[in-house]
Amino acid sequence: MATNATASGTLAITKLAITLVRSPIGTPKAHRIILLGLGLRRIRHTVIRPNTPQVRGLARKLSYLVDVRDAEKGAS
Repeated sequence: MATNATASGTLAITKLAITLVRSPIGTPKAHRIILLGLGLRRIRHTVIRPNTPQVRGLARKLSYLVDVRDAEKGAS
C-alpha cells in the first residue's frame, strides 16, 4: 500500500512520479545538476521519488521542465 493516513485522517501520497518533458539545453547549470540529482536523464524519462518537502522543492524549482504526478495514478 502506497498511502499513509495522517494525523488529520486524510490520505497522504507517499510517492511522486516526475517526468522530464522539456530539454534542459540552455537552462542554468544549477538546474541541470538538480535534474541529475533527481535521476532524470532524457526527455520522457520518469522516476519515482518519495513525497518529501525536499523532493517537492526540487520539482517546483524545475516546474518548467518537469511534470509531477501521483505515482499511484499513472507514472507511465
